[in-house]
Amino acid sequence: MGVHGREWSPEDVVACWTPVGSDSDLVANKSGPTRLGFVLMLKYFELEGRFPQFLEEFPPAAVDHVADVVKVPGGDLAKYDLSSRSAKGHRTQIREALGFRPATRADEERLTGWLADEVCPVELVEDRLREALLVQCRSDRNRAPGPYRADRGRRAGAGGPGFFWNWWRRATRTAPRCSPR
Repeated sequence: MGVHGREWSPEDVVACWTPVGSDSDLVANKSGPTRLGFVLMLKYFELEGRFPQFLEEFPPAAVDHVADVVKVPGGDLAKYDLSSRSAKGHRTQIREALGFRPATRADEERLTGWLADEVCPVELVEDRLREALLVQCRSDRNRAPGPYRADRGRRAGAGGPGFFWNWWRRATRTAPRCSPR
């Protein structure tokens, strides 16, 4: 279960969503809604290995907690536009600070083989296959595809290099047991 659907105890919110250590260096020059949105994206990425597509993906308890910590009203989050040029720069800054990089063609080849050889023989449920891929991307410190991009790629039939469904299609050719429904 992702961060959005999870029940958050007060202890878990503090443990997972409080900026610590070098986080303060990353947010030092930010203020207002930008500061709040940045910290929430940073912590979300640390937990999920991807960025949210919508502000509603941030758990309300996390928004309230982070707002208190960074001294910005929680309602100001509505002013943070996840599709803005600033947010795009924030995503780049977060990935670089955490040591993540975009997936390469070689990563795609390796992950395709991994899906076909190790995951598909024991798992057939789409959501669990997607989660396994995301976990592996986090482990490899590759930028994982977001659910919207992955689903859009599937609906469009092609997707792009690095999209889950591209890996899925290639893995199904390699391991027929992986075939989608």
